Amino acid sequence: MSDPLPSSPNVARHRMEGRVCLVTGGGSGIGLATARLMAKEGAAAVVIAGRREAEGEASAAACREAGTEAFFQRTDVTQEDEVERLIETALARFGRLDVAFNNAGFQEKRAPLETQTNAVFDQVFDANLRSVFFCLRHQIPAMLPGGGRIVINASVSGSRNPNPGLALYSASKAAVISLMRSAAMENAPRGIRINAVSPGRVVTDMMLGSGVADMATVAAGLPLRRMGQPEEVAEAVLFLASDESSYVVGHVLCADGGFLAA
Repeated sequence: MSDPLPSSPNVARHRMEGRVCLVTGGGSGIGLATARLMAKEGAAAVVIAGRREAEGEASAAACREAGTEAFFQRTDVTQEDEVERLIETALARFGRLDVAFNNAGFQEKRAPLETQTNAVFDQVFDANLRSVFFCLRHQIPAMLPGGGRIVINASVSGSRNPNPGLALYSASKAAVISLMRSAAMENAPRGIRINAVSPGRVVTDMMLGSGVADMATVAAGLPLRRMGQPEEVAEAVLFLASDESSYVVGHVLCADGGFLAA
């Protein structure tokens, strides 16, 4: 097994102080880690969106335990009316939206491209690309005219496909990166900074479900010689969502253990 995650000081830097934050796919993995870190960093409120109610409610409860107002709203981000209701609920309850992390996504089962079906294609692109389009369409107006920060969860697969059999996932994430850059250029003059984080080999339910059987071998192929943890990606998200990255726009921040550099 890879080396354990290095310990980090348990000191909040108040990077989200007073901000209303939204996390899609916030019930587990990177979304859960990010929501909890937002609460720890002083967010005024954290809105959790996702399809699995038990996980979403537990995530919201963890944020409240950190002293932050939080609630879960069951949302299928592939359905625009549900995304619209989500944003309307956040605005009605808190009066504004300052930060959004569009994290929800889906990865197909590993298989040769010629065996993938139209239904699987639709499922992947609806979850990974269409949902981001819907979120941006409703988050951007909610952040005007005061401005805000949007971070989109992409993937190293959108830059270089490390996984034979996951062509649809990789193509959808490449499209997400392109969409992010266009949205960033349009909205930077309006005070909304949009960026993306690209995780590499991070231990999440999605990664484990992709059929990775020998994580020690996978980890040995990375420059850091270990897998990543959701909390490490959450730190990258918080950087992009905070004042620390005030001059960063349209950027893809890779939290990949050196995978793309190798």
